[in-house]
Amino acid sequence: MSTSVSEFKTRAAEKTGDLRLRQFIRTALRGYETARDKRKGAFQSWESARQAAAETKWEAVNHLDTHLESLVARLESRGTKVHWASTGEQAREIIAQILRDKKARSIIKSKAMTSEEIHLNQALEKEGFTVVESDLGEFIVQLRHEAPYHIVFPSMHLTRDEIRDLFQKELGDAPSNTPEDLTMVARRVMRQKYIAADVGFTGANFAIAETGMISITENEGNARLTAALPKTMVTLLGIEKVLPRFADLALFLPMLATAGAGQPMTCYNTMYSGPRQAGECDGPEEWHVVLLDNRRTELLADAEQRDALHCIRCGACLNVCPIFRNIGGHTYGTTYSGPVGSVITPHLRGLQEWKHLSNASSLCGACTEACPVKIDLHHHLLQNRRNASAAEPAFFERLAYQIFGIVANEPKFWWLVKKLGWLTQPLHGLVKGSAMDPAKAWTKTRDLPPLPKETFKDWWRNRK
Repeated sequence: MSTSVSEFKTRAAEKTGDLRLRQFIRTALRGYETARDKRKGAFQSWESARQAAAETKWEAVNHLDTHLESLVARLESRGTKVHWASTGEQAREIIAQILRDKKARSIIKSKAMTSEEIHLNQALEKEGFTVVESDLGEFIVQLRHEAPYHIVFPSMHLTRDEIRDLFQKELGDAPSNTPEDLTMVARRVMRQKYIAADVGFTGANFAIAETGMISITENEGNARLTAALPKTMVTLLGIEKVLPRFADLALFLPMLATAGAGQPMTCYNTMYSGPRQAGECDGPEEWHVVLLDNRRTELLADAEQRDALHCIRCGACLNVCPIFRNIGGHTYGTTYSGPVGSVITPHLRGLQEWKHLSNASSLCGACTEACPVKIDLHHHLLQNRRNASAAEPAFFERLAYQIFGIVANEPKFWWLVKKLGWLTQPLHGLVKGSAMDPAKAWTKTRDLPPLPKETFKDWWRNRK
């Protein structure tokens, strides 16, 4: 059993037993669902909007080479320095070299899941750089030395009392547990970090090929300060974030806000097209954009699952997933959790090492129904299972399915198995839950339903 599998099982068992946390997360997500459904009603047709968004992303991804060339040409025409990174290691080295060239020591960061994906903070801190997350949720989990719990809500697993105690311990200031007071504590600390920062680091929500712009959407305004105050700005984005036209944002910005947080529109939506130009009063003097592949082109080559690159990181699939609600984000052990993470992580980090994530699903299809760009998530989970099994079939699993195939296709064998089941069912009650229980993995957390005394076929035959 691989380390990732054993850790996943250990964490899952621990989190499913934490009834307080499960109830806390479910209550929070029920509030999200109410707000989201209310905002959906503001669209003339939410389903038509989903279809339009899916078609736009299809165009962007299936002509990615052309759109990337257009994006880069327009960015460079205004003085932006664009870097291509094939791997996470290469991206880390590019960013570290920029910091070395600028003789930087302090970096202020706005929210960027791509930086979590390549473990950027740890790499920079190892080299002696000071890295501070400016997003409030990211700042909180950074103080706890944790990864984000959720793509959109990094610290959703923490109560206000836990955050107050954390601020008191780490910052020496926590007058109360009210959100306003806690936010002001973080703001006072953060403003000093902005002033002292040598470099500002951002992610990106969208990149517009037509105009050569980077779109960043946020609720706190920290990304604006991150881009405006330091003299040097660095942006890291996955190559799949490209949209063909500026007008596409009229659809994607409200969809991202609605699906991600149940809002009509995110509070701050900012477009960046280059470093400070002559006559402009603010903005960075130098801007670097790092385009990250990190095995995305391998997923692009998979025609069956290519639409997983349509993901706009709204987190809607996590919010409706019954597995995520019970085991939480940290259990997955990877940057992208929930259904979309279970689909793309095996592509980004290795199918055999991470195939267990695709098995951690009820296949209920709620994720596919919630996805604003109509990614076929629950079918992709099945495809991952099939691909993993075909590549490295497990001997006993293959043997079990071969035997089942023989039994299921032969009525006499099927009748015999049913009879044996009826005969042995009382015996199972004697060993249930013990080491001798053949169904222990199932009965440990649920009941084994009793076999009916009469099949439907027998009932129908007797009835006639």
